[in-house]
This record gives sequence, C-alpha cells and structure tokens, in this order.
Amino acid sequence: MSKNDEVFIGSIDQGTTSTRFIIYDRHARAVGSHQVEFTQFYPQAGWVEHDPMEILESVRLCMAKAINKATAEGHNIDNGLKAIGLTNQRETTLLWSKSTGCPLHNAIVWMDVRTSAVCRKLEKQLSGGRTHFVESCGLPISTYFSAMKLIWLMENVDAVKEAVKAGDALFGTIDTWLIWNLTGGVQNGLHVTDVSNASRTMLMNLKSLDWDKSTLETLKIPAEILPRIVSNSEIIGKIGKGWPITGIPISGCLGDQHAAMVGQACRKGEAKSTYGTGAFILLNTGEEVIKSSNGLLSTLAFKLGKDAPANYALEGSIAIAGAAVQWLRDSLGIISSAKEIEELASQVESTGGVYFVPAFNGLFAPWWRDDARGVCIGITRFTTKAHIARSVLESMCFQVKDVLDSMHKDAGGIKNEKGEFLLRVDGGATVNNLLMQIQADLMGNAVIRPADIETTALGAAYAAGLAVGVWKKDEIFDSGEVVKTSTIFHPKLDEELRKKKVESWCKAVERTFDLADLSL
Repeated sequence: MSKNDEVFIGSIDQGTTSTRFIIYDRHARAVGSHQVEFTQFYPQAGWVEHDPMEILESVRLCMAKAINKATAEGHNIDNGLKAIGLTNQRETTLLWSKSTGCPLHNAIVWMDVRTSAVCRKLEKQLSGGRTHFVESCGLPISTYFSAMKLIWLMENVDAVKEAVKAGDALFGTIDTWLIWNLTGGVQNGLHVTDVSNASRTMLMNLKSLDWDKSTLETLKIPAEILPRIVSNSEIIGKIGKGWPITGIPISGCLGDQHAAMVGQACRKGEAKSTYGTGAFILLNTGEEVIKSSNGLLSTLAFKLGKDAPANYALEGSIAIAGAAVQWLRDSLGIISSAKEIEELASQVESTGGVYFVPAFNGLFAPWWRDDARGVCIGITRFTTKAHIARSVLESMCFQVKDVLDSMHKDAGGIKNEKGEFLLRVDGGATVNNLLMQIQADLMGNAVIRPADIETTALGAAYAAGLAVGVWKKDEIFDSGEVVKTSTIFHPKLDEELRKKKVESWCKAVERTFDLADLSL
C-alpha cells in the first residue's frame, strides 16, 4: 500500500486528568499521538471540578500535535483520515448557554460528592428509597450519576436557573460538550449524546434507550435541555471550522469504560477491568439486562449501530485506583513519579500487615458508602514507605476482586462461550507488572493484558471505523486480525494466605464507614 492509499481513524480520549488524541492505521496501530494533563479544581472537601474551556483547548492541542507527529513520520493524514471516534470520562456534568457557548459553571466531575444532601432528600421522599429508579435505569440514587449533579446545579447556581428558565441552557456530559463544539458550537453545533453516556445519567430507560419521562417528571428536569441519544457507531456529524481538521465525520462515541469493552473485544460472558484514575469492571451480559443483588450496576455495554442490538453489562465502579498513586506523589511526596511505585513496592515481599483503603470521597461498588473515608491501618514501627506503597497497589486489586466476587454471585459465574473465566485488563496502570501479579494472586485467576493497553481510545476508533467501513465487526470480535498479543499473569499466592488477606481487607473496609465529617 502506498502512502497515498493509507487509511486512518482518529480517536479523542478525554479522561479525568488528561486528554489524548491518537491516530490509528488500518491495522489498529497507533501512528501518532499526543497527551496533555489539565487542571483539577477542589473548591471544598469532596468537591472536584474541571474547566470546560480548558478541556476544549486540550482536545484542540492534542489533535494538532498528533497530526503533526504522524505527518512528520511520513503518513498522509490529510487525505487518509476517514473518521473520528470519541470517548470520555463518564458522569461528569455541565450546562452551557446555547446562545453564547459559554459554560454556566465548571463541570462537576464524576467523583464529586457535593450532591450527598440531594441524594438523602430523594431517598426519603421517594417510595423506593435509594433503589427507586433502578427498574428503569439500572442505577441507585448516588452522588456518582449525572442527574444528581444536574439537580444541584439547577438548585444552587443562579446562572443555571436563569438560563433554564429562559430556554437557553443545554445539559451534557463531556461527550455532548465536545461534539457540540466540534460540529459548530453556537452556529450549528449538534446537541447529542450516545447510549452509553446516557445510561450513566439515571435519566435513560435501559430498555427503550430513550429519556424516561416518568423520571424526568419526578426529578423536575426539563426534557428540552437534554441532548438527542444516538448509538455508539454511526455518523453523527462533521467537524466544523476552527479545528486542526475539518469536514471529517465523527462516527463513534462511547463512555470510556464502554469503549474499553469494545477495544478489548469483550463478548458475552467476558469481563474487563480498566485501571485509570478509578477502576471500572464490566461484564458483558449480552442482550439481557441482569439486575444485581450484590451492589453492582446494570448498564448498557454498547450498541454498535442504529439497528444493531444493544449489549448490556454488570458494572462495578471504584472511585480511587490510580488516583491513590497520584496522592502518594503529589500530597505525601513518597514517590516523585507514578512509575516509581513499582520499584518501591518491590523492595518488600508483603505489606507487613498494612492495609490501605482509599475511600477519599466514599466507596463505590459493592459497598456504596458515601460516608466512608480513607484509612491506613496495621502500621507498626516496622512499617516503611515501601510497605505503604505496596498496600496502595494491593488496595486497587482488592477492590477489583470485591467487584468480581459480586459479579459471580449475580451472573452465576463469569464464563464466556468457551466456558472460560477471562479478566482482560487495560489502562495506564497496567504497565505495572507487580500490580498485575498482585491482581492475579488476590483473585486466584489469570489476568490477561493486551499489548496495546490503551484500549479505551482503541475502542472509540473501532466504533468510528465500523461506521465508515474501515473495519467489520467480525474483524474486531472474531477473526483476531486486529487482536494484539497478550501477556498473561498467573496466580502464585497460597490459597490459605489469600483467604486471610481478604478477611483482613474486609475488616479494614469496615473501619472506613461513618468517618465522613458532614460539617465540612
């Protein structure tokens, strides 16, 4: 194939702490990429915000830099780029003025817990309490989800109140904000979201895949501020003027964890865990919605086309995973870079009895305790910073195991069509071999890491490429043409020791309950 015949798909990966743009060739190989971090705002304890305009600029910069890098390597991006896929941090919520395009408030990030009072109030008012909306959307009332953040904004921000009243407000998660701006903004921007992001708002009916009218009425949310819902793989619109590329179709959009499922080619009965700022474990349950009795969420996995069937999933979300490593670096100064934690933790054979539970803003699945706060227990004079570093790595793996145990209970055992249990892993933290070995040891099962660990961006590229004919579905899920060579970590820990460690971990988790200082 000559350079002039090359085919490329671009992927915007807008995460919680950074933005990336990656360009893939026909064989799903990255030929150019760029990544930038952006500012995290913490106005009060438990509050986390992003500047929507800074996020826009980070996308613009990453696009330009990645294109320049790929072009410098001799790739004909101008003629070969066929489509753009988009994946994003889920649940992060914002409203903006459709007449000016300006945000009406900073975006409230998914891990923010300022909506605790909103949640408690609704739990008391509604007949079903915390599970009132589970039947329609698969989600409990929680600070995690977009609807609670939207209610808080409408109740507490004057600019939002006025814009909603004047019919000038648009609501969206980050995907919606980016697509609206990419396709023209104030002039003719498209106000859309995809089914995976919509499924995380508490406002979409899992079966109809449309906004649930009863829920909107109960929560007093006006339907006119909501975006139109589309599938994960279809031509949504074209990139407008003012961007490093123009006229290219946006043809794939998924929330980050759903994109990772596509990037990992997770079929029915297969699970994946993504290790990023948080950790997110999803099990593809096929075309069936399975309701959890063990603290998990029922959610949409993906819908790869307007007429394609929807695949559903059980999900367990962990608020703090890689963010705990950042905390060691930025707040405690125990390490100077994230990659140092593996070397430091490897200096000891165990944690020396130390257990760290990173409940900084509460605990998500399967505990769902927003009154929990972080603890580090079992400390003695023998404890060193290496033990603490290793306990931080273990905390990530223990939390993943808790979720997988719940999935076993809900789904009657996690097995694919071959009768195997597979945990596929991805995300930046998985380069840490010690972390992956600890995960296999604590689970007692093999962990499979692909050669390309950035499967979130890859999944968005696959979805976009499917819509414009660059790939076919069986190339991704069946034939193995674009499947990468994997590394497999096998468990080595003694079963009796594993059980003792799990018991101690559960005791440590219980110590975190009711520690939130509600006066803050």
